[in-house]
Amino acid sequence: MSILGYTRSDGRVGIRNLVLILAIARGPHFVAAKICEQVRGTTYFVAGDEDGRDSDDRLTIARVHAGLGSNPNVGAVMIVCNSRTTGYPELRADVLASEIRKTGKPVEILDLEKCDGGLYGALGQGVRVARRLVVQISRQRRTSSDFGALTIGIKCGLSDATSGLAGNPVVGYAVDRLLDSGGTAFFSETTEVIGAEHILARRCHDDTVRRAFLDAVAKTEEAAKATGEDIRTINPIPANIEAGITTLEEKSLGAVAKSGHHTIQGVLRYAERPASTGLFFVDSWMSSSSLFLGYAASGAQLIIFQLGGGALHVDAALPSTSTGLVAPIFYATGNPRTSRNLKDEIDFDSSSIIEHGALLAEVGEQLVGILSDVASGTFTKAEALLYQDPVDVYLKGPQL
Repeated sequence: MSILGYTRSDGRVGIRNLVLILAIARGPHFVAAKICEQVRGTTYFVAGDEDGRDSDDRLTIARVHAGLGSNPNVGAVMIVCNSRTTGYPELRADVLASEIRKTGKPVEILDLEKCDGGLYGALGQGVRVARRLVVQISRQRRTSSDFGALTIGIKCGLSDATSGLAGNPVVGYAVDRLLDSGGTAFFSETTEVIGAEHILARRCHDDTVRRAFLDAVAKTEEAAKATGEDIRTINPIPANIEAGITTLEEKSLGAVAKSGHHTIQGVLRYAERPASTGLFFVDSWMSSSSLFLGYAASGAQLIIFQLGGGALHVDAALPSTSTGLVAPIFYATGNPRTSRNLKDEIDFDSSSIIEHGALLAEVGEQLVGILSDVASGTFTKAEALLYQDPVDVYLKGPQL
């Protein structure tokens, strides 16, 4: 199995070829957004203000910025900043630019403080630089690479009985095929493994990874209890219950099926890039947009969102994409009703397992083939839309 992608100078392979406009803090947001409106082949991201955040949260924001810029789907980066109000040292434009340049891609800095002509002069200069970068990276051509060049982030949502019976196991099959080929996969949602953590713990590479994984789960459950709530009484959420799931353990057993069967090589912080290939657990919350962002910053070129959707109404609009998310979102489902109701949104339907008795391996191979097509340039349905969902960085600390 092979894909056609853009081989970067650091050896990684992009499945898209974008210029990322990276706005440092809210101040330069307007300029970054307007540049993207005028220049094709660009996307932009702004993380929000770091003011009042503790050092751990500031480092997380910095990891997101540097990680998005380093993602292999990005061919070049333009950082938009205001040097007079850049703020903390870890979020200075030159520091982030230095980190991203380690990948070998071109990085430009547009400092609004140094642009002649004020705001409109900065816009003009930004459009000029962005156009030059787009033309520069457009000269690169797709070439053949192994399927294992992919890093995929996986998430499930709106879980119902079909999630554990069809949808997630099929995604897990594709993950196993990817890892067999030498690729990398991320799975997460620490709240969604509670009740099944003992199963995943047996798959951890060694005692160090096992302890890190179990500590992350324990801390999440304790944090919930500290609020006066037992997470096992508020999760599954009402939509899950309506769809037939009765306990968090039931939900988690279905959710972890999407991770396949390989060894878990490590536990990553949000937006942390792995040091090797393989399967990794990311300690993060279940919010889709935040998790997608973290996966992209960790290096995922593609993100699979596997839906149950037992409570979805006809023609429900799904979140399409997130501002600055450089990895396309691929929607899958194992629920026949979801597939019929959302035919314009769903990229892959594995409900033939439930409706017609299709074999898991048969449907799994179909998914692998379609993922290869998407990695070679076929658009997902979500990325074909211009709509952009808002997105927040997953931060744990208080805002002081």
